[in-house]
Amino acid sequence: MAQSTASRTPYLPALRVRAAELGDASDVARLLAELGYPCNRDEAAERIAVVRHDPRQHLLLAELDGEACGLVALYTLFSVTRGTELARITALVVPAEHRGQGVGKRLLREVEQIARRHGTPRIEITSNHSRVEAHAFYRRCGYADSSSYFVKALGD
Repeated sequence: MAQSTASRTPYLPALRVRAAELGDASDVARLLAELGYPCNRDEAAERIAVVRHDPRQHLLLAELDGEACGLVALYTLFSVTRGTELARITALVVPAEHRGQGVGKRLLREVEQIARRHGTPRIEITSNHSRVEAHAFYRRCGYADSSSYFVKALGD
């Protein structure tokens, strides 16, 4: 018996997540600007180079049919207070036109796997207080509210 077209799953483009490379600098710059941290292509290339040479840092791009549609940055560190490794997500962005397609969840799963491979029992996300929609997304993905942190800019 043939399946009706109404019950078929619609075509979803292939979602791929991979490490950012130097050639992705324009996409990384665009995504960081979307998150509120503008930089140019050359600055993005420098940041990618730093991450690629530091085994504690990871910068991943999500692609839908070859188009960059998300970015996540993760680093691991030793926590003196906890006496163990800790993983921290410092950037996660999915442009509005790609939200609701599983991109953000997939990026979180990827960095959670990296954190587990590094032996970290805990992962944290840094997110500005004003990003209310992002906070709701993190809660839906199993993350809980935790400590606040304070920032002081040094120098001019």
